[in-house]
Amino acid sequence: SVLPTGKNIYALDPYRMPSATAWARGQRIAKETLRQHQQANDGAYPETIAVTLWGLDAIKTRGESVAVALALVGAKPVKEGTGRIVRFDLVPLEELGRPRIDVLASLSGIFRDSFANIVDLLDDMFERAAKADEPLEMNFVKKHAEGLRADGVERPAARLFSNPPGDYGSMVNEVIGTGEWTENESLGETWKGRNVFSYGRGEGTGAGTAGKARPEVLDKLLETTERVVQEIDSVEYGLSDIQEYYANTGALKKAAENRKGMDPRTGKKKKVSVSIVEAFSGSADENVPVQELEDVLRLEYRSKMLNPKWRDAMLKQGSGGAYEISQRMTAMVGWAATAEVDNFVFDQAAERYALDDDVAKQLQKSNPEAFKNVVRRLLEANGRGMWSTDDRTLDKLRDLYAEAD
Repeated sequence: SVLPTGKNIYALDPYRMPSATAWARGQRIAKETLRQHQQANDGAYPETIAVTLWGLDAIKTRGESVAVALALVGAKPVKEGTGRIVRFDLVPLEELGRPRIDVLASLSGIFRDSFANIVDLLDDMFERAAKADEPLEMNFVKKHAEGLRADGVERPAARLFSNPPGDYGSMVNEVIGTGEWTENESLGETWKGRNVFSYGRGEGTGAGTAGKARPEVLDKLLETTERVVQEIDSVEYGLSDIQEYYANTGALKKAAENRKGMDPRTGKKKKVSVSIVEAFSGSADENVPVQELEDVLRLEYRSKMLNPKWRDAMLKQGSGGAYEISQRMTAMVGWAATAEVDNFVFDQAAERYALDDDVAKQLQKSNPEAFKNVVRRLLEANGRGMWSTDDRTLDKLRDLYAEAD
């Protein structure tokens, strides 16, 4: 509780994270994620799952994403007498009943800086998992660490990766914003280059504050990553609303796919799936919905970007509303570059915002630069092979862009 002094206001106690509710939900999320993966892959377990650990959703959920990572590895929080969590203990394989899943923990800069104690505890847990007296086929953390150790790689149990010390962001959104990129694969490599720093007690500094670049370990983890887990912590802002989701989750997915072999069924590189968890859905006492990225994107685009009611509400906001529309169009290109966006989404976006004369005039009047960006992103999507449309539509868009200049 908060006393009237106003001096003891805080979001949560990081030494009690994950909370009991977060731990209960996290276990259910991990179980459902594995069930869905096995269902789609002939019963096979994923060797590595990437879990995004972000500061804001950790605060809002009291550590739900941390709980997911622990449950996947097969570990549990241990409390001292005061209720503080002092260790993450490995659950015996006999009790776990399945292999330990390796986890690539992708930390935001804010999580890295705010939860140094959690970073150190997780690092200690991964080190112990890598040395556990268990068969390799039942402990993928150990399996991958042993392989790296055999290649002479230092710190083969490093699993917590983030930006350089004191720095923030993947820079993928900046690259998408400027349009100065060539192949989709380069976006994954941009993410990798910005997230190559390992953190934790094992780096020799303690407190999780100083990291060291470990590209060989990150490469191995990306190579074996088959799925990504991402939490959404807001009912107001989703995957399609802000740049950070595609710039981190989408780009992580692309970085992992860059290192995959060919799928004999499709003749293309193997895909990495993304499981989306809404922190505000389900409860600690029932199954928590885990959805595929593509399904969530379709729902969001239909309910917001392509919804005439949402569009009209944005238009009433004038310049600010036009800016919001423009930003989401840029994010759409970002998702199309790092994952996939259905062709109908671009078709209807063009109809709603550029080819509708009344809407186009309102956008031009409210915010000329925002309207120009809307048209530019549609042309860019077609030029990069993300969107297929007819020549008549492209000619109209080119005319609009020329007039906007």
